[in-house]
Amino acid sequence: MTNVSLMTTFILMGLPHAPALDTPLFGIFLVIYVLTVVGNLLILLVITVDSHLHTPMYYFLTNLSFIDMWFSTVTVPKMLMTLVSPRGRAISFHSCVAQLYSFHFLGSTECFLYTVMSYDRYLAISYPLRYTSMMSGRTCALLATSTWLSGSLHSAVQTTLTFCLPFCGPNQIQHYFCDVPPILKLACADTSAIEMVIFVNIGVVASGCFLLIVLSYVSIVCSILKIRTSEGRCRAFQTCASHGIVVLCFFLPCVFIYLRPGSRDAMDGVVAVFYTVLTPLLNPVVYTLRNKDVRKALVQLKDKVAYSESK
Repeated sequence: MTNVSLMTTFILMGLPHAPALDTPLFGIFLVIYVLTVVGNLLILLVITVDSHLHTPMYYFLTNLSFIDMWFSTVTVPKMLMTLVSPRGRAISFHSCVAQLYSFHFLGSTECFLYTVMSYDRYLAISYPLRYTSMMSGRTCALLATSTWLSGSLHSAVQTTLTFCLPFCGPNQIQHYFCDVPPILKLACADTSAIEMVIFVNIGVVASGCFLLIVLSYVSIVCSILKIRTSEGRCRAFQTCASHGIVVLCFFLPCVFIYLRPGSRDAMDGVVAVFYTVLTPLLNPVVYTLRNKDVRKALVQLKDKVAYSESK
């Protein structure tokens, strides 16, 4: 039997909320989205311009900022459209495929990147004298490239498994973007085998990355405790604290949605807001407000702009 989709258009039902909240929610999410894009663009600009920030940690941070900027762009604009007009809820089949692929591509790439960043912090704190040679420019490029390729492959598997099923109605997706769990509910075929494969696929990636991150931080803590001065220990903890905050805000909602038995549509939509809307905003906030080097670079960039305008 050939699995051919009979559906040409899906309807995104959006976040569960009272109609009276359409305008306030639109304003809130629009402000958050603009701040996310501007904040991550600012980080990319500052790191590119300031030569002092051309280090492995900031190289991976530029990748993270780039991902977060587009990760938010994949979902938030369409969510804003669902709040403005009922017509904005419609999404074509091919656009839905593209959105799901892009979402899981960027999401899984970010998952792999967090793992690489934790490994980078482990080397920087545990082997400070050999760190520069161990994390050369070529090594950083290879690690970053591997995260993007792995994310692309993982997303291709998710998307292919999801859309190889026939969809013959209904066409209402109980979510504000095209994601695997709500779309599988619309398939007019048995999805148990595919759900299990997707569950294992996501589970292996998420739990594997999280385990490696935890191991890196356990090793980091052991190395930090060996530092003799309290100032050195404090600086080491501060270096990793920002990474840990963003990692937890990203992984916990993902585990809740994808790696638990059963699904509650309304709750999934609300929790998804954390890692699709708020986490991309946390990146520029955490890494600028908690990082002296970035704050200093921002001040210098501001002074350069002010000086050039005064000439």
